[in-house]
Amino acid sequence: MRGLGYDSYAAHGSDMGANISRELAIMNPPGFLGAHVLQLFSFPSGDPAEFEKMTPADHAALQFAGWFQTVNGYAQMNASRPQTIAAALADSPVGQLAYSELFESFGNGTSLVSRDQVLTQVSLYWLTNTAATAVRYYHAERNAEAVVNHGPIGVTVFADDFRSMRPFAERDNTNIVSWTKRPRGGHFAAMEVPQDVAEEIRAFYADR
Repeated sequence: MRGLGYDSYAAHGSDMGANISRELAIMNPPGFLGAHVLQLFSFPSGDPAEFEKMTPADHAALQFAGWFQTVNGYAQMNASRPQTIAAALADSPVGQLAYSELFESFGNGTSLVSRDQVLTQVSLYWLTNTAATAVRYYHAERNAEAVVNHGPIGVTVFADDFRSMRPFAERDNTNIVSWTKRPRGGHFAAMEVPQDVAEEIRAFYADR
């Protein structure tokens, strides 16, 4: 960004984009204003003391994460055998479309993503032949070293998305500068409720 002539800049991301934005916060280079994300993927370490700080909302979020384990077989495949699924996705537009049922299953019946939006996403992956690139990221993420983030970061939790659990998020991110919630929207909030996402981003960076 400095090479492009920007003295200051920021990051926003969801899902894998949230992890990438967090990596920028970890680096916290000169001119970096902070990262705004829609998820902080932090989970129990096994220490019973961690559960003492959990609220009923945190327990509900943990239960939701447990449910998500029943529909995330794709992630296990991507993380362990990425080239296997990559070959299938690169060979078949029908396979790419079937894989994209995730737009619905992520929301457990609450997804607001339209059929046209799904077809657009599938077309982008198919026409650019970038499905393999997307799935290989899971393998890299699984094998990455866990690092505590001390850079500025904020999170917005949408009602029907993965709900970040604050006690664990604060353990892994020591400089959470904002934590907000939205009553509507799911994992693909930028497609479902783009105005809400835009408002959250503007609010986060308004005073930075």
